[in-house]
Amino acid sequence: MNQMLERLESFKAATIASFCSILAFTITNQFSAYVLLKYSIFNAKYINIFDSRSLLSAAIVLFSGFLFGVTYRYIVRDDNNFQLKAGGVMAFGLVRGLAQVNMTVIPSDINNLGHDALPLILLLAENIFLFGLAALGLDVAIRVGWVKPFKAGAIV
Repeated sequence: MNQMLERLESFKAATIASFCSILAFTITNQFSAYVLLKYSIFNAKYINIFDSRSLLSAAIVLFSGFLFGVTYRYIVRDDNNFQLKAGGVMAFGLVRGLAQVNMTVIPSDINNLGHDALPLILLLAENIFLFGLAALGLDVAIRVGWVKPFKAGAIV
């Protein structure tokens, strides 16, 4: 019976984290579209934040947020250790961000590294923001009692 209650709490944490991460994704996606329109030569008709690529990214963010929620609940447990919380956010944010950087064309010319590094740094920052907002949402949910923290001695 205790295992079922722990799984239910983990599911609630995962659902909240998914919602918060998709909210963060929407904010960063809107911001990116705004910047492209304002500072780029692209015309508004060529930028569609609801294209198939963005929808696939949103689905991946939902799934990543779900996994983060389950994991974060087990990471933070019932103590209030800032380093554990920040470490969980950084681990998920860097893994997702570095995977995106790896898929981006990295310049071979060292002279263009400063110019081309900004988009790569922004990718990392967006992902840390994404999981940071999910962690904040989970911390609030735990604080108000919507989700119970994982007890250190609990058996799953």
